[in-house]
Order: sequence, then structure tokens, then C-alpha cells
Amino acid sequence: MNSKNLKKAYEYLISNNVAPKDIINSAFEKSEKDRLDIFNVLIDKKEVPEEDLTKIKADFLGVPYIKLKDDSISSQVLKEIPEKAVLFYKFVPFEKNDETVKVAMIDPNNTEALDALKFISIKHKVNTEIYLISRSGFYNIIKQYKKIDDELKTVLQSVDRQIIDKEESLKKGKKKKKGKNIKKAIEEAPVSRIVDIVLTHAIEGKASDIHIEPNENELRVRYRLDGVLHNSLVLPKKITPAVTSRIKILADLKIDETRKPQDGRFRFDLSKGNNLDKSVDLRVSTFPTVNGEKVVMRILDTSSDISTLENLGIWRKGLQTINDNINKPFGIILVTGPTGSGKSTTLYAMMKILNKEGVNIVTLEDPVEYFMVGVNQSQIRSEIGYTFSSGLRSILRQDPDIIMVGEIRDKETAELATHAALTGHLVLSTLHTNNAIGVIPRLIDMGVEPFLISSSLNIAIAQRLVKKICSYCKEEIAASLSMEKIIRKELESVPDDQKKDIDIKNNFKLFHGKGCKECKQSGFSGRIGVYEVLLMTPELESVMSSNISDTEISKEAKRQGMITMKQDGIIKALFGITTIEEVLRVTEE
Repeated sequence: MNSKNLKKAYEYLISNNVAPKDIINSAFEKSEKDRLDIFNVLIDKKEVPEEDLTKIKADFLGVPYIKLKDDSISSQVLKEIPEKAVLFYKFVPFEKNDETVKVAMIDPNNTEALDALKFISIKHKVNTEIYLISRSGFYNIIKQYKKIDDELKTVLQSVDRQIIDKEESLKKGKKKKKGKNIKKAIEEAPVSRIVDIVLTHAIEGKASDIHIEPNENELRVRYRLDGVLHNSLVLPKKITPAVTSRIKILADLKIDETRKPQDGRFRFDLSKGNNLDKSVDLRVSTFPTVNGEKVVMRILDTSSDISTLENLGIWRKGLQTINDNINKPFGIILVTGPTGSGKSTTLYAMMKILNKEGVNIVTLEDPVEYFMVGVNQSQIRSEIGYTFSSGLRSILRQDPDIIMVGEIRDKETAELATHAALTGHLVLSTLHTNNAIGVIPRLIDMGVEPFLISSSLNIAIAQRLVKKICSYCKEEIAASLSMEKIIRKELESVPDDQKKDIDIKNNFKLFHGKGCKECKQSGFSGRIGVYEVLLMTPELESVMSSNISDTEISKEAKRQGMITMKQDGIIKALFGITTIEEVLRVTEE
């Protein structure tokens, strides 16, 4: 509340004898000092009933008042505004007719909330009427938004133990009826609803993976958000076999095989009972443990478009180098990094650019994560002898222009990829090394001759994923002396044209997320890549024809102005995309 409005509110409270003058004076002083709403300060003092004071505030603001402290709102009305928006902007829908949604707000002067409400109004083509609500009334409505725990509690109460027992007995014995009867029993059981709830909340919460883990006394469910696993809920241990079997049926896996790992895939339609038009693919992996089968599901959102290189975090000189080289008719482009660092996503972004009419793109993947129209994608089946190396031999007979090999794991695949690049094909693949410089010694260790590497390799890209600062609670902070020292040291070797937008003369400004409901108090939301791109140049070829060493390759990388992952991350931190701590966490070995 600004000083002008605070003074007006103070005078209004005094003139209406809302409370003893000394109480109002005390509230005024606190409001002025801490820049708070004087009505909220008075409510906290509990000198005047909250609803009475909220009604007085509504009269002062000229906004209609609504008492919802004890009211129940229809779930159909609550669906008009998502719970995330309700929690962040502090407004709730409480009534709806054909053309109008009535919305109760804690602070009708909140411009951000009003803008969000205007956006919702335009999007859903409805009018909105604003009312003032007390904080107690607001939180009463919030409780009515159905939470995952409440949904699961309701479903678990209806789980019929006889159905689960029947499923378990069928698994152990009656083989003639087994497959068909188990499937029918599980689909009819409440456990299918439990699985739907787990999947729905993971997808809506933007999780990348779901871990269903049987422990000694319980079944734990964890979601991976922004690269970190979070405990989500705990289920009774007794339903473990039924939950696992339900997922196996969806993924077309063998229900009665519990001793060996299995892999599968299925599509989940989120529109079933959720007012959403969206479907996702889930990659399923089961793994036997001493407490039962663990299930991990990777969520692959097929409804979202494949990201561009720019959206992944590739920019400046690195982006220019990649764009120059993916348009070459032949050669190898290798993306390197640890498992889960986004290598496959980078390859898909490249193929999105290359996927044009008149070009034959063939892939070998394990697994196929995203389906691309116009690309011939093939799934590796190592159990039947269909490996990357055997598949690569077959691909060369398919007259491809561009070949994508999911991963180079052995000498044979490395040699075949190299020869394919030398015979007029553009080859995209991944490798496991710590950085871009490590690609060359890694290929040599695999048995590829140095002269073949220098002739075939176009670029090597290394990457890591860092967490992005939440845009809702991002705030500026001053860099500490130790951080400033790190920044200046790393920026020394960055070419001038790549740091032209950074003020290196004055104190550096950094950013962090202070934590809010939107990011679940973590301060982060989403992830972005930090990259380094090593280009094969005549100078690097010369190094490879003489004495190959990491030191000599590093010198050439520095000469060509390669920005390291650490430097790329620090520049992103200075622009408020991530934090220095995040960059150091993923890049310091």
C-alpha cells in the first residue's frame, strides 16, 4: 500500500471508529514502516473480526464484498482457473453463468493479478466480476481444490482386497485364464485409478520421470523435477503387485515375469476426466529388487514441439558454429555429456532443421524418444542381435543422406560411423566424455585412427543442464568477492565479441530465486543447457598429425575462441538465467 492510499485508509478507519484510535495508530506506524496493508495489520492484531474488517475494506475500495469462509464451491467452477494461478495471484472463482465468472480477490489493487485475470477472461471468452474476500475465505476455497493425497485416499478406501488377491492367485496358478482375467481384473480395479492419478499429477507438475519404488513397509512414489528427485506420496505396500501389473499391461510387458528387467512404452491420454486435450508417451523400465519390482517411467511429451537450438540454450558463437556445420553434406557431429544431460534432445533439434523434403534421414535409437514425421526411425533390439553396429551396416544400404546413431559405444560402431562420414553422409551421434576436447582421445581409445578422425569430425559439442531461476521470484543480488574473482578469471579468455553485453568494469550483478509457490519454494523452474563447441580446423588437424595431447588440443580450442561450458554458464548467470552455484555444480569436476 503506497503512502497516499495508506493515509486515506487511516483516515477512513478513524472516521468510522473501526477500532480504538491507539490501535489504529499502532497499525498505521507498522504499515508505514514495513509498507504493509493497514487492514491486514489490523486483522493480525485480532482487535476486529476478520470478516467485519474485510467488509469495511470493501466499502473503502468500492468493491463488492463476498463472504466465503464457510461456503463450498462446485468443482466445475473451480476448474475455471488453475490452482497454480489461484495460489500465486490470490484470486478464486466462486460462481459462473453463461457469460460471467465471479472472482474473489484478496487484493483488488494487485496489478499483476488483474492482468492475469484479464488474460484468463480473454482466453476463455468470459466476463469477470471482482469481489473482495477475506484471507480465511480464500484459504477455505483453496482447500477445496482437490489434492493428490485426497484423491488417492478416496481411491485407496475403495480398493477391494479380493481383486488384488484374485490377481495374485491368477499369477501363481491358473495359467489358462491368466492373461485375459488378470487384465480384466486390474482394469476394473480401483488400482487403475491410482495409476492414472500418479501419472496425471506427474505430467501436470512437469516431472521428467516417475519412480515407483517398493520398500520394506511401503510403496514410495517419487517425481524428478528439474533433475532432482522429490518424494511425492506413499502407498500401502499391499498394492505393489497390482500397481506394477497395471503399468505392465499398459506397456505391453509380461505380467508373470518378475525376475528379469523389462522395457516397454505406452501412450497416456490426459484428457480422460481432466478437461485437458493432451497425450504423452511414457517409456517404462521395470527392475527386480529384494522388495519387489521397481518401475521407472520417463515422460515424453509428444504434444509439445521439438525445441530449437536457441531454446535449448545454444547461442552466440556456438550456435553459429553448429549452424555452419549441420549444413555440410558430410562429416560427423558428436554431442557428448553424461546420462541425462540432454544429448538426445540436442540431436532432435538438429534433425528438426535438417528434416526437409528431398532428404533421407535414417536413425538408430535406443529408445526412440520422439517421433518425427518424415524421419525413418528405427529401434535397436540388442536381445535379437540388432545393435547400433549391425543396424548401421543396414542403414548404408538404404541410401541415406543423414544418419543419426543414438550412441557410439564400441570400436565397430565408431569405425562404421567414421567411414559413413567419409563416404558422403552426415552422421549425428553421441559419446560419453567429460568435455568436447575429450572426444578425440576417446575415439582414439576406441581404435579409430587419428587421420580418420581429423578427416571426418566436423564438430564436437559438450553439454550439461543447469536449473533456471524461477521468473516469478527472481531478484537481483550483489556478487560476493569470491564469486567476482571466479567470474573475472573465467571471462579473461572469452573473446571480446562474446562478452560485449557484459559490464566487466563495474561490480557484477547476479540473480537468484527467493522461492515462491509457483516454484514450490525452490527458486528454480525448468532447465537450460550450457555448451561448448570444438571445431575441427586445419590447425587442429595439424595437431592430430603430430603429437596428440589434451594440452595441445586445449591450446587450439583457446586459439579458435571456444567458450567452455563453465564460461557459457557464467555468462548465462550474469544475464539472470541461472545461478553461479548451479554452473559450478555441473561444470567443476
